[in-house]
Amino acid sequence: MRSAARPLAALHRVPPRPIHLLLGRLFCGGGGDPGPADADAGADPRLVGSLCRVLSDFRGPRHDLPAALRGFAPRLTPDAAAAVLRRCRHLPLPSLRFFLFAAELPGFSHHPDSLLVLANSLAGARLFPLLRSLLSDLPPSALSRGLFPLLFRAYSRARLPEDAIRAFSSMAGFGFPPTIADFHSLLFALSRNGLVEYGEGFFRESAAQFDVSAKAYTILISGWGVVKKPENARSLFDEMVERGVEPDVHAYNALIDALCRGGDITSAQELLSNMQRSHGLVPNAASYGPFLHAACASKDVRAALRVLDRMHTHALTPNLFTYNAFIRLLCDLGEIDEAYNILDEITTQGEKPDVWSYNTLLNAHCKLKEVNKALRLISRMDKELCPPDRHSYNMLLKMLIGVGRFDTAIDVWEGMEKRGFHPGAATYAVMIHGLASKKGRAEDACSYFVRMVDEGIPPYQATCEVLRDRLLMLGLRDQLGVLTDRMRRSTSYTIQEMSTIMRRGKRAEETKSLSNGHEFSGRDLDENHFNICKSFNESVVADQYGLRALITEPDGYDSICTKPPDPDDEMGTKIDELEQSVNDLKAEMGTDVPTKKADEAKPADST
Repeated sequence: MRSAARPLAALHRVPPRPIHLLLGRLFCGGGGDPGPADADAGADPRLVGSLCRVLSDFRGPRHDLPAALRGFAPRLTPDAAAAVLRRCRHLPLPSLRFFLFAAELPGFSHHPDSLLVLANSLAGARLFPLLRSLLSDLPPSALSRGLFPLLFRAYSRARLPEDAIRAFSSMAGFGFPPTIADFHSLLFALSRNGLVEYGEGFFRESAAQFDVSAKAYTILISGWGVVKKPENARSLFDEMVERGVEPDVHAYNALIDALCRGGDITSAQELLSNMQRSHGLVPNAASYGPFLHAACASKDVRAALRVLDRMHTHALTPNLFTYNAFIRLLCDLGEIDEAYNILDEITTQGEKPDVWSYNTLLNAHCKLKEVNKALRLISRMDKELCPPDRHSYNMLLKMLIGVGRFDTAIDVWEGMEKRGFHPGAATYAVMIHGLASKKGRAEDACSYFVRMVDEGIPPYQATCEVLRDRLLMLGLRDQLGVLTDRMRRSTSYTIQEMSTIMRRGKRAEETKSLSNGHEFSGRDLDENHFNICKSFNESVVADQYGLRALITEPDGYDSICTKPPDPDDEMGTKIDELEQSVNDLKAEMGTDVPTKKADEAKPADST
């Protein structure tokens, strides 16, 4: 408490960062993952950093982004535009506006890959109407065939199978007649996302256009395995054989996987034996993978080890996905040492563990509060050239703050940039929430909040509320005013709008101070009530049109709210609460309070 009551000197002790480092930060990367450095080699890093900051600051639909970009127009190049779109892939709306702004510049032409990056960004945010409008307005020469498989996957992930099929049918209209590879891409996207019934229906409708192949049947059989309907997969396999299409190893593997997913391990083992004995096919690592996954799903370590030994007998190496499933099983059962043995085996087999392999072990250490082991694992990731991601840092920082290792948490934070990682809103939230909940660490939480605001990263609403409530509870209203003023002076309009959250807490404190024993006349209470209601009304209007229409997502971009809250209902409820509180205060002081009849109707325009 004594530490929190000191002036907010931590805000001024934060060392200023060089401007080229700030501009080089990935302001727009919600996860904080670094972009492909080799792909940005032809672009000016200062120009790219400045443009990314502008897109982050002017991310709202009401912000005048074109006006902010006009000063960069003479220096903008296709390489720089492509680098900006890659870095701002988590800001789909500003990226679209930037793409259109650059396309209108005289003599400017986007790289072909830039459209793919933008389309992936819009599709990932499910802004399909904007994407369709963009593609319709662009000339056919600006499109490419690789755009359509991206659409198939995006529509399928969004559970829009009809739109995925419609995109396939429209390929010829854009000058790209569909090929058998495009047909397989569509079937795979539908089957992979649990929409195999639509894929099979389109497969039968297109029988006259495309020849029947084992690959198409294999994709559909695998799709029935995803939805755990092995009987449909078996039926499709038998149909393939009846039509004279010879099944290959991949078709057998798909059926084995479907049977294992459906829980019929015995039939899957019989099919594996029949595949070798009757058809002379040699199983590969993918043939045994479903058995290992089934053993992991049932928490059967012995069965998983038997499958792994059998694969070693046949000189087969599981893929990384299978290894990760086994590591997760061992960690869930508390066998962390055995999990490390599997991690060592991956390296011995010539494979390279990925970040999920390490994060599974790191999660186990963090749950057990094993600080030293977690830090050693991070060091091993550095040696193995597998940089930690935002999940790694979030888990580690949360554990360190939870056990009171604040100095170590700060050291980890300062070492992130050396590893090429730049924290986003989620990582800042871990630090701010954790420090705010600890005694005597409110100043540190404020310093990270200020750094976040200065770097143009909009905080979550929950982060603002947690820090605001903590400062008010400690009586640090002056410090809250400093943070609010810092947000209002930010170059990011989104952060400026979010400053209303901090001011809302100050107004609540002003309302609360009315009941602290001061003598007020009835007229003074009425005037104060009017001012409070007026300020609340302005806050609701700003909230409706500024903040609540823009929901800050964990990935770092703003999406349009599909159904904003009704301001009349919310404001009417709050004003009624304020009226009741003032009336109660008048009653305590002996002033006359107008009584309201129980059956009196509320005017329609009372708000």
